[in-house]
This record gives sequence, structure tokens and C-alpha cells, in this order.
Amino acid sequence: MLGNIKFIGELGKLDLIHESILHKCIKTLLEKKKRVQLKDMGEDLECLCQIMRTVGPRLDHEKAKSLMDQYFGRMRSLMNNKELPARIRFLLQDTVELRENNWVPRKAFIDNGPKTINQIRQDAVKDLGVFIPAPMSQGMRMDFFLESPFMPNRMKLDRETLGGLADMFGQMPGSGIGTGPGVIQDRYSPTMGRHRTNPLFNGHSGHITPQPQSQFDMGPKSFVKSNQISLRPAQSFLLNKNQVPKLQPQIPTMMPPSAQPPRTQTPPLGQPPQLGLKTNPPPIQEKPQKTSKKPPPAKEELLKMTETIMTEYLNSKNLIEAVAGVREMKAPKHFLPEMLNKIIVCSLDRPDEDKEHASTLIHTLRTEGLITGENFMQAFLSVLDQCPKIEVDVPLVKSYLAQFAARAVIAELVSVAELAHPLENGTHFPLFLLCLQQTAKLKDREWLTDLFQQSKVNMQKMLPEIDQNKDRMLEILEGKGLSFLFPLLKLEKELLKQIKADPSPQSIYKWIKDNISPKLHTDKGFVNILMTSFLQYISQELCIVEGDEQLAAPSKEQLEQEKQLLLAFKPVMQKFLHDHTELQVSALYALQVHCNTSGFPKGMLLRYFVNFYDMEIIEEEAFLAWKEDITQEFPGKGKALFQVNQWLTWLETAEEEESEDEAD
Repeated sequence: MLGNIKFIGELGKLDLIHESILHKCIKTLLEKKKRVQLKDMGEDLECLCQIMRTVGPRLDHEKAKSLMDQYFGRMRSLMNNKELPARIRFLLQDTVELRENNWVPRKAFIDNGPKTINQIRQDAVKDLGVFIPAPMSQGMRMDFFLESPFMPNRMKLDRETLGGLADMFGQMPGSGIGTGPGVIQDRYSPTMGRHRTNPLFNGHSGHITPQPQSQFDMGPKSFVKSNQISLRPAQSFLLNKNQVPKLQPQIPTMMPPSAQPPRTQTPPLGQPPQLGLKTNPPPIQEKPQKTSKKPPPAKEELLKMTETIMTEYLNSKNLIEAVAGVREMKAPKHFLPEMLNKIIVCSLDRPDEDKEHASTLIHTLRTEGLITGENFMQAFLSVLDQCPKIEVDVPLVKSYLAQFAARAVIAELVSVAELAHPLENGTHFPLFLLCLQQTAKLKDREWLTDLFQQSKVNMQKMLPEIDQNKDRMLEILEGKGLSFLFPLLKLEKELLKQIKADPSPQSIYKWIKDNISPKLHTDKGFVNILMTSFLQYISQELCIVEGDEQLAAPSKEQLEQEKQLLLAFKPVMQKFLHDHTELQVSALYALQVHCNTSGFPKGMLLRYFVNFYDMEIIEEEAFLAWKEDITQEFPGKGKALFQVNQWLTWLETAEEEESEDEAD
């Protein structure tokens, strides 16, 4: 599964997969499956971290910020859950920190590619203080002869007797590099035997007969006499001239101070003076004193400080001192949700006035930039998880939490959508409805209705799965006093009853005016319900059963009765449809759905089109707009066009002829 997620992430990173599909994958991985314990979700969470690391930067933009905040809020709550394995919790923590760092990975994730040998040497010098010289590619091991225990003492070279130039040229590749901590002694020293033949090291020039070059001149053979042990190397040690690397001094910056040659002018006792080098001793640099940082306070200490601040604040009601105390705590970011959790829990068993003061403190902390709305949601969900324990001492804990949430919504600390997301599918039901109740109580119904409609929250998804239907939803909302949020649901249920009780247009219009807000009179949903109710009433009066496709045309009496009923409802329809082309198109869609439900009885749609046109209920522009409109929201558009296409063509031609006559 992890491999598939990596593949999906790479496709998403290349814009080969739409963002909505990536969001769906993330939601699926975050959801807690039924009958699956949290500790068994390790694979899903590992895949979640993988896809977040891959496509997180692409998804984390302004439009999707609220969704990403909700994802990471859930990940933070899981990160602190001890039921998950430690590896998964650390994976979640790394992913959360990656987003906090603006999706810039740490060095451990950057330097994970191959490196050249020079980069490795530079890293060793920089990080460990160890210089690794370049070894000879092939050839003899000279230290095998120079440092062998069976070599005579006179054959062993002491580099200290060679002076400063020897030390300087000793930095070349294949030579030793001095002594000191962290310095690696080189085992290959092809230059050691040549120091005796160089006039610079003997203190004079000239009178030096150059020795013939051979493949063995690189070794210490010039120091061995005939009566001494033969040092002729074995065949496997022979070195080709073409294989001898060019000796170049290493870059000084690659060598730690301990690996650099000594620069003192005073030679050791018994050593001849050095020639040609005049260097000053390096200046002594004082290391800056390390400032000892005070370790941050522990979690238990921060919790005690929070509890002390809350106790003093609820007793003194001094908001300024409480905010100053929180600021002086200098709590790390990861502790802020726990701090807010403590603030909420400390006030749950206190009077309503203290709960209101606690909410005021939280909102002030957000205003001062000390906390965020995301911190509050994390704390809110954390307290919800503790509800079973808290309910033992505070039975109405959910009602009190609803007050905190309602005040947070009013203060714009969180939005209705952010509050609803973790409570979908009846999670902690009926907490979301309690939050809406408290918001309506603290504000007003009209304000809450506008806010709820803007949030685009699907109320059916906020109910338990068994109650996710319109009838049950309306019943629950009426029980909670929240049916005002969905006035059209009530209209759909009550309008047909009202028409049956009194079909006069005056009574219908008066009932609509008394029960439906004027703001909804221009709503497409309202027009759809109004037209559907009229059509259903007419069908019932004509004894036309829905779903029973009529092969024969209705009788003349039925046609006349249908026309008279339309004329009776004409004033009400004109009142709400006149000069509103979009609403007239919605009325035609309601007629289309009604005919589709009835099985498109022969000639019904065309009759209604002609009657609506003749009675001037629907205008020409609305008919033509309905013809050109393409939507999958309303079923039966294809069959409807087949029945009325010829009439629409006539209507379009007649309109063009009228335009030409007016032009003449």
C-alpha cells in the first residue's frame, strides 16, 4: 500500500492527478475505520505522512488552508496518542514540523544523495576535525619497509631531522601530515627517500650526481648498502611510472589546524637550523564564551503555571495580568493546545460567569497573537476526548463546551465549517446542534441563518447515519428549535397541505408571507418548491397517479380543469416569477422533474409549456434559456427536449420574425 501511495504522490506532484482526488485520499487515510482500533491504523498513518511529504506543498495554498489545518489538527491529536506505536507518532511529528518549517526539509533529508570523495573529506574536516588524505591508487606500501620492526634503526627515518621544508612538502598526497588529535597517519610515503638526495635538505647545492631513474627509485633503496638486507619488493608491489599520482599540496582549507605543519622558528635540541622559511607564529584566538541557555520549563511546570494563572484570573477578573502571565510563560507552540485545554477544564465546574471570562481570555490571547484558532480546535477536541471522565463530576460538560464553541464562532476564532468537520457523521452527537443553539441564544436567529448558509455545511452529515434523511432531519431540528435554519424544508412539507386546505390564491399568498422570510422569495429553491406543490395539487385533482405513464391523452374535461386550475394559481406564480428570468428557468426545471416523476405522460410537458406561454407566466427568454442550459442536477432533460423541441424551434423563429418587423 505504501508503494501505491508513493506512486499517487509522485503523480500528484507532477499535476497528473487533480487536487480533489488527493484530498479524498488524505481524508480516507485519516478516517478511523469501523471496528478498527487506533493502534492498528499504523499503516494508514504512515501512508498519510508519505503523501503529505510528497504533495503537501502543492495542496497547502490559501484556498485549501482550512482543509489542511483540519488535517494537521487531527494529526497532532494522533501524534500525542499513546496507543499508536512510537515510530508512527514520530513520523506524524516529523510531518507536522515539516509544514511548520514551510515544507523545507531538515538537513538530514537534504544530504541524502551520493557525494564525491572530496566532499566526504571536507565534511570530515568541518564536522569531525579529521583530515583524510588521498591514498595512492596502486603501488608499494612504503611504510611496510620504513616502519617494519625488523628494519635496522639506522634505516628508519625521523622526519623531525628533515626540518621545516620536509614538513611543508610532507603535506603532499601520499606523505605523512604531522601529529595531533584527529590526524590520520598516512601509510604511503614515497617522498621520504628523496629527501636525502635533494640539495635543499643537505644545506648546499651542486656536486650532486643525479641518480638514474628506475621503477624502484621511489622507495628508500638509495639508503641501503649491499651488505644489508635486500629490500627488493615482490612482483606484486611493483609500481608503474604511469600509475604514480602527481604530488600536489592539498587545499589548506581542507586541513584542520592539528594537521597543519608546525611553524615555530626554534628547532628541537640537536636539530640543524631550518632554511628558507620565515613565518610568524599564528595569533592566539580566544574562543567566545558559550552562553548557557536556560532549559525550557517542563510540561508539568507549564501546566502548574497555567492553573495558577487561571485561578488568580477567575478570582481577580484581571484580564491584563492574566495575558501578561501567559506571555511570560513563553510556552512552546506544541504546548499551546494543552494550555487552552487546561483553561477550559479549570472553568467547567465554575459558574457561567467564570466560563464567559475564560472565553474572553482565550479570545484576547488570539487577538494578542499568542494562540491561533487551530490551537483552540485542538484543545476543544482534546477536552471532548476526556468527556467520559469529566462527566462523572460535570454531567453537563457537553453543554458547557457548546458555550465555548459558540463564543469562539461569534468572535471569529473558528468558523462553522471548521467546527463541523470533526463532528461529522454524528460524532459526539448532539454537540454540534448544541453549539448552534448556544450561538442563536447569544446572537440571533437571522444572523446564525446567514452564517450557516455561507458555511455550506451539510446538516444531514452532522446526524448519525441512521438519521441522515430529510424527514428525520426536520424532526430533529424542530425538537432542538433549529428548524428556522431550513425554512424551505418546512415549506416543502406544509405548503401542499395549505393548498389542499384552501386553494384560493389569496390564502396561499398570505400563508407564504406569514411563514416564509422575504429574503427567500427570490430563492430558486423556494420557486422550485412552490411550482412543485402547484403541479402535485393539479395532478391529484385530475386523478393522475405519479409513475403511471398514460398512453392516451386526457379527456377534454380534464384539459379544461387543468387550465382553470393554472389560471387560479396564475396570480401567485406571477407575483414571484415576474421579471425574474432565472426564477422562471427554475420553475421550468420543476415542471421537468414533475413530468419525469410521472413518467412523461403523453403531451403533458408541451401542454404546460403552451399554457405558461399563453398565460404570460413564463417569458420567451426563459424557455430558450432552459433549452440551452446544460445541467445534471435535474433528471429527464433529454426526454423533455424531445417532446417540446419542435415548439421551441417555432418560438425561436417567431421571436426572430417579430424582431425583423420591429426593425422595418
